[in-house]
Amino acid sequence: MPDPTVTVVPGGWALAAAGLLGLLAVAAAALDGFLTARAAGSASSGWSHPYGEAARLMRQRRRTTAAADRLLWRTGGAGLLLMALMIITVVPLGRWTLFDLDVGVVWFNAMDVLAWAFVWLTGWGGNSTHSLVGGYRFLAHGLAYELPLMFALVAPAVGASSLNLGAIAAAQQGLWFVVWMPVAFLVYCLGVLAIAVWGPFSPALGADVAGGVTAELSGVDRLLFKGGRYALLAAGAGFAVPAFLGGGAGPLLPAWAWMLIKTLALLAVFVWLRRRLPAARPDVFMEVGWVVLLPAVLLQDLIVAVIATGRG
Repeated sequence: MPDPTVTVVPGGWALAAAGLLGLLAVAAAALDGFLTARAAGSASSGWSHPYGEAARLMRQRRRTTAAADRLLWRTGGAGLLLMALMIITVVPLGRWTLFDLDVGVVWFNAMDVLAWAFVWLTGWGGNSTHSLVGGYRFLAHGLAYELPLMFALVAPAVGASSLNLGAIAAAQQGLWFVVWMPVAFLVYCLGVLAIAVWGPFSPALGADVAGGVTAELSGVDRLLFKGGRYALLAAGAGFAVPAFLGGGAGPLLPAWAWMLIKTLALLAVFVWLRRRLPAARPDVFMEVGWVVLLPAVLLQDLIVAVIATGRG
C-alpha cells in the first residue's frame, strides 16, 4: 500500500521532474566527456563536450536510407528518453512523488522491458545491415539480463513486504537494503547498464558493425538516442536510491538533498564503469546470465525471504 509519508504533487511538477532528469543526463554526459578526454590524453578537459556535440547534431542533416520504416525508426530513437521519463514518475524525491503507485517496482520492470522494443526498432527501422546486427546483439543480451534483473527487483519488495517505492525506502531506516542484498543490488546495476546499452553491453553499438543500432542515425535522431542513454542511467540511479540505498535517509540535510546526492554518486559510478568493464559478447554473457547471475539472485531472494519471515 502507498506510504503515508509520501506526498503526491500536482501533475504540473512533471515538467520540473523532466528538467531535473535532463540536468542529470547532461551531468552524466559531461563526466563521460571528461573521462574520454583524459583517457585520450587530450588537452581539452572534455566537460564542455556534450554542449558542442548537441549543437553539432542539431545542425546536422537527418540521414535517410532506402525503404526505411521511418515511423518505427523515429519511435525507437526517441523511445529511450521516454522510458527514462516514465521511470522517474514513481521515484520519490524525499517525500514528494508524481505517482505513488502501489506497484512501483513492477512499473520499473514494465518500463525496462520497453528497451527491447525501442533498441530493436532503432536497428530494424533503418533498413540497414549494420543496424540490424546491432539490434540482434541487444536482444541476445536482453535474453541474459532481463530475468536476473526481474528477480533482483523482487528482493527489496520482499524485504519491505511492499511493491511501493516509498514504503521500501521507509523500511530501510535501520539498515539499507544494499547491505544485506548486495547480489540483488549488483544485478540491478548491471541491468541498468544493459537498458542504457552501456559498458559491457556496448557491442550493440560496436565499431565492428559501424556503430550497430546507431549506424544510420544522424542529426536530431542520434541526439535523442544518445541523450536517452544518459537519461536512462540517471533514472536507473535515481530508482536505486529508494530501492536499495535508503531513500532520503541521511544526517543534517533534507531528504530530497540526500536523494540527489546518492543519485549523482551512483550515476558517476555508472559513467566511470564504461571504460572499466570489458564488452561482453552476447553468447558469452548469455551463459553468465543463466548459469551465474540467475541462480545467485534467486539464492539472494531466498535469503531475504527467510530473514523477512523471521522478522515478521
